[in-house]
Amino acid sequence: MILCEWCESESAFTSKTTVYWELPDGTRAIEITDTPAVQCKECGMVYQEEDTIIQLEDQLLLIDTDQVAKSISYQKLMEFPRRLKRNYFRYDEL
Repeated sequence: MILCEWCESESAFTSKTTVYWELPDGTRAIEITDTPAVQCKECGMVYQEEDTIIQLEDQLLLIDTDQVAKSISYQKLMEFPRRLKRNYFRYDEL
């Protein structure tokens, strides 16, 4: 059972969706398909959990985004080789 973060209903469930994300350098946005999401039957909200958001933002910061196409699946994006091992700018990990 998943509790909806918006309406607190117990009718939320995991799904996958397409999201549009601005690259860290602000040069463009990309389409990321099959992104993990939570969908609520009660309020209709579809959103990414905080962990997924952090994973996306870290990955986009740590890879060569010039090599990323306009549209990419979440899985393929997460498989891109990283330039650094981790995001050294995240203070909550220190």
